[in-house]
Amino acid sequence: MFILKNLTPRQVAGINAFTISAIVGVAIFFFVEKWWLAVISFAVLFVICFLLVNFFLQRFIYRKIKLIYKFIYQTKASKREETYYKYILPQKSIDEVKDDVEKWADQKRTEIELLKENETYRKEFLQNLAHELKTPIFAIQGYVNTLLDGAMEDEAVSTKFLEKANLNVERMVSLVNDLDEISRLESGEQPLYKQNFVVQDFIKEVYESLSYIGEEKRISFSFKKGTEQDISVFADKEKMRQVFINLFENAIKYGRQNGNITASVYRTDGRYVLIEISDDGIGISEEHLPRIFERFYRTDTARSRKIGGSGLGLAICKHIIEAHGQSFHVRSTEDVGTTFGFVLEGRKD
Repeated sequence: MFILKNLTPRQVAGINAFTISAIVGVAIFFFVEKWWLAVISFAVLFVICFLLVNFFLQRFIYRKIKLIYKFIYQTKASKREETYYKYILPQKSIDEVKDDVEKWADQKRTEIELLKENETYRKEFLQNLAHELKTPIFAIQGYVNTLLDGAMEDEAVSTKFLEKANLNVERMVSLVNDLDEISRLESGEQPLYKQNFVVQDFIKEVYESLSYIGEEKRISFSFKKGTEQDISVFADKEKMRQVFINLFENAIKYGRQNGNITASVYRTDGRYVLIEISDDGIGISEEHLPRIFERFYRTDTARSRKIGGSGLGLAICKHIIEAHGQSFHVRSTEDVGTTFGFVLEGRKD
């Protein structure tokens, strides 16, 4: 079926030329009554009209369209692009050109939205970083000023203030180290040193090194029934230590009194191993889940800062798992608990 809206300029020129030539040819045949003259007039007029209409379409319409394409690509045309503008572009219908412009507009709209999101994220990041640094700096300044104002004369007071100032210095060092860690992970400056190791033994070892933190809450740790059998993974052991330390620290900090932390290890197929760390703590509301891996993002700002931490732990975990070519997933319900999980490569011989 002949679709008028998808006509190219040459087809438009041909239709117009045919229509005009046919009308003139019929008129000549009707008034002069010489069929050969009508045919010659039709042929000559068709060629002239086609060339004229096609010329003006190319000259005035596609010249403007060519400028639109140059604006879309925002580059000086190369010889190849000039060939495209000269020979290929005129073959496109106006609807095809419209589709190209709409695709470009959609792409730009997406880019603008992404830039807006990045700008919002940048502002939040700078605000959070300023707050995280400001708190220990002001505390250190207060202790030092108090000591300079005469508190140094009292040995007990000076020792206490120096110890508190040192704690804030350690907090700043930890923050800077975490930021440096993320920057190196993002830039790929930290290579992965993968090795085979039994993941259950490793998880148990990491938890036992942190168990003293959970003693006050009497939090217990166990493997989910049926997942105790040894399974080996192929990963960077020290990087994974950071991941499990962060996950266990969060599970303990936000866990309930006499709560439980459960680790699960499954073979998903012959190549990959799924690892999950679950707790029965306060949980995370649905609105916060998409953003918990952002730097400094806290679901409850006041409570999180009171509990401690740089706010970069989950961001570091995310980058480490992504460096292994995988991604994190999280499930959580308020007052029920949270499960963090990820996949690692299985043992390699």
